[in-house]
Amino acid sequence: MNTESRPTTPNPRRRVLALGIAGSAAVLLLGGALALGMNTTPGTIASGIRVGGVDLGGMTREAALARLGQISGDAPQITVQAGTASWTVPATQLGWSLDPQAELNAAIAASSGRSLAQKVETLIGQAPTQDLPLVQKYDPAVARSALTALTAAQNTAPRNASIVFDKTRYAVRPGTPGIQVKVDDGVQTLVQHPDTRTLTLNVVQATPMYSTQSLQALVDQGNALVRPLTVRLGETGPVFTLTRLQVANLFWVRQAGLELDRDTIAAKVKQISAAVDQPAQNARYALKGSTLSKVPEKAGLVSDPAQTLKLLSQAVLDPKATSIVLTPKVSAPTLKLADLPDASKLTLIATGRSTYYHSSPARRVNVANAAAKINGAVVAPGENFSFLDTLGGISPENGFVTGLIISAGRTVDGLGGGVCQVSTTVFRALYQAGLPVVERNQHAYRVGYYEPQVGFEAAVYDPGKDLKLKNDTGGPILVKTLNDNARSTLTVQVWGLPQTRKVSISPAVITSHTAHPAPKYVPSADLPRGAMKQIDWAADGYNLYITRTIQDKGVTRSDRTVTSYKPWQAIYEVGQ
Repeated sequence: MNTESRPTTPNPRRRVLALGIAGSAAVLLLGGALALGMNTTPGTIASGIRVGGVDLGGMTREAALARLGQISGDAPQITVQAGTASWTVPATQLGWSLDPQAELNAAIAASSGRSLAQKVETLIGQAPTQDLPLVQKYDPAVARSALTALTAAQNTAPRNASIVFDKTRYAVRPGTPGIQVKVDDGVQTLVQHPDTRTLTLNVVQATPMYSTQSLQALVDQGNALVRPLTVRLGETGPVFTLTRLQVANLFWVRQAGLELDRDTIAAKVKQISAAVDQPAQNARYALKGSTLSKVPEKAGLVSDPAQTLKLLSQAVLDPKATSIVLTPKVSAPTLKLADLPDASKLTLIATGRSTYYHSSPARRVNVANAAAKINGAVVAPGENFSFLDTLGGISPENGFVTGLIISAGRTVDGLGGGVCQVSTTVFRALYQAGLPVVERNQHAYRVGYYEPQVGFEAAVYDPGKDLKLKNDTGGPILVKTLNDNARSTLTVQVWGLPQTRKVSISPAVITSHTAHPAPKYVPSADLPRGAMKQIDWAADGYNLYITRTIQDKGVTRSDRTVTSYKPWQAIYEVGQ
């Protein structure tokens, strides 16, 4: 019996069972993948991750970092602009490099950031490819140094306004702003945006610390102080007048404010004292015809230097002050008529001599003036002879004019040139008399006027360098000067009570000799082109001493006067 076949109808129960089996397999597969992912070695880079085209998949962090460190990369060219200036330089010059550590960190982050599906794909060998870029960085210190060097010529420092004295008054010399390239801003741009290829640096104006406006008020204050100022000793005494320029010389107008010039004020106090003081006059001798007669002492009135300094310092900075009145003090004589021996009892103790051939007319005026002021000076027993005190100071008010002096390593025109001719001759006389030396100063170099008695000389400078010797003769001494301008000779005599001492002075003993330097030539706009004028003369250097021996009442003593002359070069001015 034949049986007819029929179509087969799927069984729903079987289909559900099949799907259940497939789902279970997928769950098992996913669970395995998760288990496998959980069991991956820590620090391993996931498959498919590349940095700059370099595959890091499966590498440990250490291996990946080493591999990344082998990538050199191509350094870009950077265009740097600052104002109108522009430079194109390799980025490496500015501190550019790749950053392997940052690249590794990015790779690790990409590994740990993969989704569950990506991990499954990786498990079945279908890992997605992730291309990460190379990371650039800049070294701030290198960038700063390179940009600073690159833009150095673009920077200009601001010039402060300054205060000047223009012949008769103070004025402000304007300043100028500077230019500053803001390098630090450029460094920050490179560090924060290392992909920058055109770096524009800001250029700003640098403002001076002191502007014309900020200094003008000080200048106005200073100009208000430039006025004449009179100084009087008492209500009716002598007057010393300071001119506007002399007052201006007593203070500074500086950027920080007004400031007294204390050294100049101290020197001016001495000038004022020399001009207004009326010191006591000791009993002395005066020449009447060919006979010396006694002149009685006379009390005087003098200023107090401390008070003068205080009042002058206050008045200089007070624009309302136009005069100063000093309180006079009585000056008592130290040698009275009763203590002065009869002139007939005086004997010539010692003599000093010098010559001043070829001196200029100005130098001769000063020699004659100083000699006249020293002539007749009497030194009481036990007191010091002071050349500057006896002279009354070296100033125009005291009759001195400009002549050649030694100052600041040069022979230059200065007030009182030639006074040292007199101080040297006085020193020779008092030294020959055996008086102890209290203060003696030498000239900087060997001076021809004092030859041939080399080293037997004394320099003075007002203020600061005096000649002082003590009268130890037991009685007053009289200093007489005999100046013969026609013969260019000066003689100084020391008169006093008869002495038993005998004084001898040895010639100079030279211990070393240094040849003078080669001449120096100084350009001068005051001379015609090619013309030459000598303004200083060469002199060799020497170290030497002279010895003085004094015999008195069976006792012999000696002393040395040491001199060290610098080698001196000739100086010529040459017209340009």
